[in-house]
Amino acid sequence: MPGIGTIVNTIAVIVGGIIGLMFKRGLDERFQTTIMQATGLSVIFIGISGAMEKMLLLSSSGSVVSEGGMAAAVSLAAGAVIGELINIEKRLNRFGDYLRLKAGRGEDSRFIDGFVMTSLTICVGAMAVIGPIQDGLMHDPSTLFTKAVLDGVIVIIFASGFGPGAVFSAIPLFIFQGSVTLLAGLIRGFLTDAMLDGISMVGSMLIFCVGANLIFPVKIKVANMLPALVIIAIYVSVF
Repeated sequence: MPGIGTIVNTIAVIVGGIIGLMFKRGLDERFQTTIMQATGLSVIFIGISGAMEKMLLLSSSGSVVSEGGMAAAVSLAAGAVIGELINIEKRLNRFGDYLRLKAGRGEDSRFIDGFVMTSLTICVGAMAVIGPIQDGLMHDPSTLFTKAVLDGVIVIIFASGFGPGAVFSAIPLFIFQGSVTLLAGLIRGFLTDAMLDGISMVGSMLIFCVGANLIFPVKIKVANMLPALVIIAIYVSVF
């Protein structure tokens, strides 16, 4: 049935989060810090590989050429302006704070970071768009089943470092992918393969930023750059 892929993906995130919390209980703070640094490094390379897959192409002469740099720059800049005007980061943090209070974790300073970073990692990317579309139109949840396995592993790592906040990333995942599944007919009629490639490229760059936030002290407002995923689709369709 349509939507089963998102349901399985959501369950995988919750189960992965619970497993991660079990690991966290037995870890000293120094182990948690090292795990988060290792997580950040792996997320950075996931982002790099995804972006390079779309940017580096073989020309007819057999040489490697790069494309999409200008589209990415324009989309990220314009998306950041829109995101700052809406202040998506603040709204997402506010929702995370609401969940923290409802979960009785008022003293947990890492809850919001875990919620926001995990949500961005598992909700941004081509699979989070293509998978629900396939599920909604062709009743093919295979992409989301694959994503469920990947997300489960990711959330295990995030939950072991950040705690319960990572588990609550299942909520925006379910809302976003469920909405795409329900609107699959409309979305698929609008998106071309080139637009999906653009979304994948910019999404991978945003995933890189999530990894950078895990390692470096300077924080990138990744959530405020999310409109870039819409801008890149418009840019590609026009140019």
